[in-house]
Amino acid sequence: MGEAARITVIGTGYVGLVSGACLAEMGHQVICADQAEWKVARLQQGEIPIYEPGLKELVATNVSANRLSFTSHIGGAIRSSDIIIIAVGTPTQDNGDVDMSQVNNVLTCIAANAVTSKTIVMKSTVPVGSGSLAEQHLRLLAASHIHLPVVSNPEFLREGSAIWDTFHPDRIVIGAKDPEAGIRIARLHASLRAEVLHTDRESAELIKYASNAFLATKISFINEMANVCEKVGANISLVAKGMGLDRRIGPHFLQAGVGYGGSCFPKDTKAQLKLAQNVDYDFQILRAVIDVNRLQRERFVTKIEREVGCLSGKRIAVLGLAFKPNTDDLRDAPALDIISALQQQGALIQAYDPAAAELVMERMPDVPVFTDPYEALDEVDAIVITTEWEAIRSLNWRLVRSLVKAPLIVDGRNMFEPVEMSQLGFTYVSVGRETAMLAELVV
Repeated sequence: MGEAARITVIGTGYVGLVSGACLAEMGHQVICADQAEWKVARLQQGEIPIYEPGLKELVATNVSANRLSFTSHIGGAIRSSDIIIIAVGTPTQDNGDVDMSQVNNVLTCIAANAVTSKTIVMKSTVPVGSGSLAEQHLRLLAASHIHLPVVSNPEFLREGSAIWDTFHPDRIVIGAKDPEAGIRIARLHASLRAEVLHTDRESAELIKYASNAFLATKISFINEMANVCEKVGANISLVAKGMGLDRRIGPHFLQAGVGYGGSCFPKDTKAQLKLAQNVDYDFQILRAVIDVNRLQRERFVTKIEREVGCLSGKRIAVLGLAFKPNTDDLRDAPALDIISALQQQGALIQAYDPAAAELVMERMPDVPVFTDPYEALDEVDAIVITTEWEAIRSLNWRLVRSLVKAPLIVDGRNMFEPVEMSQLGFTYVSVGRETAMLAELVV
């Protein structure tokens, strides 16, 4: 690795905290800054406010090595670093536009505190053209002799495997108008074996949105195919496998289920659609992707109702609440919409999640959330699976069969083989595959 850089990461959310810890692990001197004093205090005490495998240990190691520190004094952190990474939230507004207020506040703070030239890195997901606007903002507010070039360096981290993704990236995208600034940011990642793609800023900004929009498209497409499979008696697992063996398509993101959620795909698809509208282009495929994802949750609720019958007064165990396994992120989690829809029809919910239980109890205080999955399954009329946690896969399903009132599983993630679950004594209903009926195997 080259010479260690002095870096300040502003924002200690998911992207900022993971990026800061990983850059410290690469040997750089990193300050993670956040205006939320309570969050900084927790981080200084070794508490990690998000669930991400390996992150607590990575933070502790680099704090002990004096490569990583935390502060709420953002101005001081800016003055003491040469590279400033912006990693604050960019939520979607009601009209579909991206809320840039946090980014703009950071830019104002940088301009007020930069007494020497610095390189500004936009890690937050922002609309095309934001890098140019950011430079204009800085040029207007900062001293005329201070050089503050803005570089777009989008992240492509998957929650639950973000540390692995950081150290084993498919590509590193660097969009810069100032070539020297782009090279400077490329050097930060010199220890990583990955292709570095140097682009203009606008292309780098669009690569992030285009990547997420395309992955979301694959998910909605395979869910549409699953719905067709149910109509014609085909097996979506075999269809997806046959598709994935084509190297032009690949096997990734072809898992049928209840649709995508989380902090990226819903937000980024809506933002990309709005961007297209703003330049007078009707992005028809992306509009359909978003609609299909919404409808997939509704179809799943209908499937539960069809299997259970009248839901009023029925006890339903919902297993898995986070939008995906190995995270506690509830943002746009399909499970929450499904629970709300079931409750509206009078169902009594008993829920379980290995990581998100406390957050769900705060958000949905009327939903009993258990830390012991077997307690959530006691005397229920149906089991609904909405997140494919390994802790759910590895349950003792023979014991589960003895606990439930009715042996019905409606699996929104296709975690199990239908025949195997039927042999264990369940009627097993999944997505895009034939229902395995217990009665068919009873002699």
